[in-house]
Amino acid sequence: MKLLLSSALLALLAVNSASAAFVAPSKLVTGATATTTSNTQVMARGDGYGELLDDVTQAVGNTPMIKINEKLCPPGRTIYAKCEFFNPLSSVKDRLAVSIIETAEREGKLKPGDTVIEATSGNTGIAVAMVCAQRGYKCVITMAEPFSVERRKLMRMLGAKVIVTPKAGKGTGMVMKAAELAEKHGWFLCHQFETDANWKFHYETTGPEICNDFKDKKLDYWVTGYGTGGTYHGVGKYIKEFRPEVKIILAEPGAAALLDSGIATERNADGSPTGTHPAFNPHPIQGWTPDFIPKVLEDGMALNLMDEYVAIPDGVSIETAQKLASTQGLLTGISGGATMWAAIETAKKAPEGSVLVAMLPDTGERYLSTPLFASINADMNEEELEIARSTESFILEPTAP
Repeated sequence: MKLLLSSALLALLAVNSASAAFVAPSKLVTGATATTTSNTQVMARGDGYGELLDDVTQAVGNTPMIKINEKLCPPGRTIYAKCEFFNPLSSVKDRLAVSIIETAEREGKLKPGDTVIEATSGNTGIAVAMVCAQRGYKCVITMAEPFSVERRKLMRMLGAKVIVTPKAGKGTGMVMKAAELAEKHGWFLCHQFETDANWKFHYETTGPEICNDFKDKKLDYWVTGYGTGGTYHGVGKYIKEFRPEVKIILAEPGAAALLDSGIATERNADGSPTGTHPAFNPHPIQGWTPDFIPKVLEDGMALNLMDEYVAIPDGVSIETAQKLASTQGLLTGISGGATMWAAIETAKKAPEGSVLVAMLPDTGERYLSTPLFASINADMNEEELEIARSTESFILEPTAP
């Protein structure tokens, strides 16, 4: 039976109509005609998206919550993944980019033909490049050398100029380079690590999405890591206001335990870091934990949102991301693997019947040149060759070295 969305839900989905971040689907179905056998309401396949979109930014947000099956979820517990790779450019940072650009437009800081610049590990730069391409702004990105080359190519595909900074400068170096270029050329600097537009968009969108998906349903834990701290700050603030019983779990790499060190980051007047944090060490979780504590994160920590802290050991983030792909069909990046590992470990200690939500920030396709895919071969292995040879035609034999 097809059901029209209630006027209340339509109003809720349209809460950010000014920023065009939400578009409400027109119809839901339930029961035998739905795309699932559960009692939850979902869009029927073939019904269409529900609305015609004016531009790509209207597709940002309203990402799905997907249940993790028993191959990964501890028995007696339930884990859902908030899959941010359903955003149009496949990461949670699409939200950040829309918020920063639209806030700057409303405040008169951006006008047609301007140049936007930002320092990024990749996902924010891709998202900013997307919005700039749609809006007609020029885009310049600074990115430290170690981050995956596919991210550079994606940004350039979207029309951005990518300035690669030396590995020795770490994240602080790319931030300083962006600030220098912005000052010299008069460009608009996004300040993703410092701006309130970052966490406020998560307070206005991501947080309500999670709470609305669990309206009148049990939810015990919300699990996340941090890059800028915007998701933690904004979603955490919203959850504590509207679902105060939910415990917030914050994770960071054990090799770069900046928060756990108790040492503050020294800052410039604009909130940017003056240098590398003394507790920082290189780690494999791209997009997480730069070599400083972002101002957005620090402000969130001051709100006492965190209930439990989890340090991510070496190796488990990649292993868990690979398991999410092979057992759940969820292709997420290293940070998604880290968050899910933290959720699984939390679930093991949680009371029976507990329900958890873990953030999956981006797609695994951002990591093809990284250790996430180091064990994945492009050429056929012996098992695949055996299958190929089981019939007579079109056998591509390996060439001799």
